[in-house]
Amino acid sequence: MNKETVILGKGYIGQRLQEELNCVISDEKISSFKDAEALINKLKPKILINCIGFIGRSVDDCELDKDKTLLANVFVPVMLAEAALRNNVRLVHISSGCIYHYDYAKDKPITETREPDFFELFYSRSKIYSEDILRVLSKKYPILIARIRVPLDNRPHPRNILTKLINYKKAIDIPNSVTYIPDFVRALKHLIKIKATGIYNIALKGPLVYPELMRVYKKYVPDFQYEIIDYNKLKMVRTNLVLSIKKLESTGFKVRNIHEVLEECIQDYIKY
Repeated sequence: MNKETVILGKGYIGQRLQEELNCVISDEKISSFKDAEALINKLKPKILINCIGFIGRSVDDCELDKDKTLLANVFVPVMLAEAALRNNVRLVHISSGCIYHYDYAKDKPITETREPDFFELFYSRSKIYSEDILRVLSKKYPILIARIRVPLDNRPHPRNILTKLINYKKAIDIPNSVTYIPDFVRALKHLIKIKATGIYNIALKGPLVYPELMRVYKKYVPDFQYEIIDYNKLKMVRTNLVLSIKKLESTGFKVRNIHEVLEECIQDYIKY
């Protein structure tokens, strides 16, 4: 087992990373700087991957529990960053790309340098708060901020967009960037290996229109039925956007196109 790398948070992403990295994972509660430093002193990691976060059943739950959201999504990352830099530990923070408005008619894929501007959801605001602080610190200290955008995985999980769509049996017809978890793991390994710092969007090349994913799923599960719905009729506050992956590609990492992974993803998924 790799004891030099420690993952904090036994949620979906934390457990998936732990499986692939074969490292220590902890779900110890952190509510103060003292807690953060004590954990580092006990586990003595060289690399600390922060997967702690609060989203609830959906991002709407963050509106209902602002204290929990602020603690997990803002204060914990900042306390971990302070404890890490004081103890010469490299910090990897798993962030989110759900922090932008996007105009499909005018905007190009969003780069890491664009200022976040989606404040309508408390979840998004909390992610912006922590990311902005860590971004500034990363200019001097070994801090990597890895942005995930709509997780797509080759195994069932309530957070997997494929699982969600199968259960909803409905899909909106809007292009969105997605992060394919097997490729996310490979990208994160690569960025850690080259000691990358700062913010990186980690997503597939080219956006996904959800009905396309459903069509591939139906190819393997012919009885599956779904409908395409108008997003505007949902009357839900959500982000829909396309992220740029040019910065990730510039490091030498080969980013696959969304159309390269759909068949692979579905074939693996239905085996579980």
